[in-house]
Amino acid sequence: MKKTKQLRELVNSQKLEFIMEAHNGLSAKIVEEAGFKGIWASGLSISAAMGVRDNNEASWTQVLDVLEFMSDATSIPILLDGDTGYGNFNNARRLVKKLEQRHIAGVCIEDKRFPKMNSFINGQGQTLADIEEFSGKIKAMKDTQTDADFTVVARVEAFIAGKGLKVALQRAEAYRKAGADAVFIHSKRSDVAEIEAFMKEWAGRLPVVIVPTKYYTTPTVRFQEMGISLVIWANHNLRASIQAMKQLSDRIYRDESLVHIEKSVATLEEVFRLQGVEELQAAERQYLPSSEPDSGEHV
Repeated sequence: MKKTKQLRELVNSQKLEFIMEAHNGLSAKIVEEAGFKGIWASGLSISAAMGVRDNNEASWTQVLDVLEFMSDATSIPILLDGDTGYGNFNNARRLVKKLEQRHIAGVCIEDKRFPKMNSFINGQGQTLADIEEFSGKIKAMKDTQTDADFTVVARVEAFIAGKGLKVALQRAEAYRKAGADAVFIHSKRSDVAEIEAFMKEWAGRLPVVIVPTKYYTTPTVRFQEMGISLVIWANHNLRASIQAMKQLSDRIYRDESLVHIEKSVATLEEVFRLQGVEELQAAERQYLPSSEPDSGEHV
C-alpha cells in the first residue's frame, strides 16, 4: 500500500492510532522496526539534530534533504511537522509538490506567523496567523497535491497562545472548511482539560490529532474515550539520544577508556545491520565480477 494511503487510514481509523518521532534516516528506521505504523518528522527534533533552534533557522530545503533519507530508509508513512508552511501560500504549495516527490505522506502546518516559535517557549509571545490567510494556505496546499491521499493537517495553536476554547473552535472550523484533512489541537497544560473541552464541542467534524507531551500522565485510554484519532509521541527519540550521548561522552572523558562503556552501547554489527550492509554484500555478489579482471587488453 502506498505511503499516503497508509497515513490516510491511520488518520481516519476508528480506533486510536500512534506515530513516533524521528529526525534522521537511522531513527526513522528504528521507529519502523519498533512496530510503529507511521513517523512524525519533528521540526524540533530535526532542527535540534542540526544544532540550531526551532525557529526556522534550518531552511525548508535542508529539512527536505533530511526527509529524503528518512523516506528512503523506511516503508511506513511520514507526517512532516511543516511549521507554518515556510512562508505564505506559495511557499506552502511548493512544499507539497516537493514532499510528494519524496514520497512523504502528509504535512502538518500550524497557524502561527513565520518564522515560528516553539509552542512550549514563551506562550504569551506566540502570534497567531490571520484566519483567512491561513485558510487560503490550506486551500492552496490541497489544490496543489496530485495524490488524493496526501494528508494536510491543520494545527490549531489557540490554546498555546492563551486564546481559549471559542477561538480554538472558530479556527478549527475555518480550516475544516478550507479543506484540511484533520485538525491538530495543541495544549501546554499538564492536564487534559483543554483537549476534553475542545473534543466535546468539536463533535467529530474531522479527525483530531494530539501531542500529549505536557499532559503525558493522562491515561491513554482517555484519548480513545474522547474520540482522538491519532496520538503523536513527538520528541522522545531526540531527548533519549541527548541523554544517552551526554552520559556516554562524560564517562569516556572521565575514564579516558572504553572499558566501562563498551557493553552498554550498540555493537558495530548492529550499526552495520541498520545501514543495510548485508544487502550491499549480496548485491556485490550479484553485480561485481567474482575475481579481479584481467588487466590486459583483449583483441
